[in-house]
Amino acid sequence: MTTSDNWRRSSYSGGGDGNNCVEIATRPTCIAIRDSKAPARATLTLPADAFSSFVEAVKTHPGGTEIARF
Repeated sequence: MTTSDNWRRSSYSGGGDGNNCVEIATRPTCIAIRDSKAPARATLTLPADAFSSFVEAVKTHPGGTEIARF
C-alpha cells in the first residue's frame, strides 16, 4: 500500500541549508519521522501518544524548544 504523506519540517530548520532537519508526517495511528537529507531512506514510526511524550520531554530539556518546534 502506498501512502501519500504530508511531510513537514521544523520551523527552526531555517533558510540556506534548511535540510539539516527531521521531517514528520501525521498518519491515522502514528507519527512518521525521517531525515530531510535522505527522505528516501527508512522512516521511524511512533504511536502518536509516544511522539507527544517525546516532544514534551524535549521541550523541558534546556534548549529543547528549539529542537521540538513543529
